[in-house]
Amino acid sequence: MSKISVVARNEKRKRLNAKYAEQREYLKSIGDYEALQKLPRNSAPTRLRSRCTLTGKGKGVYKKFGLCRNVFRQMALEGKIPGVRKASW
Repeated sequence: MSKISVVARNEKRKRLNAKYAEQREYLKSIGDYEALQKLPRNSAPTRLRSRCTLTGKGKGVYKKFGLCRNVFRQMALEGKIPGVRKASW
């Protein structure tokens, strides 16, 4: 489980990204890179980190499900994720 402050920091970055997305696209389209640099750093989409929705882990996260590999495996074995089952051949 990640620290609450790390998860909160990433949520703040998501909010800033959503807030400045339109302005960022406009500045890119007209080519005003000096004004683009003056926007907050945390509003850039590359600063976002995909994190597990349950534990907050930042590594091994499946984007399609929003879960880290450990939680995904546990929930899949319990049958809590529809359409997913353990492979056997």
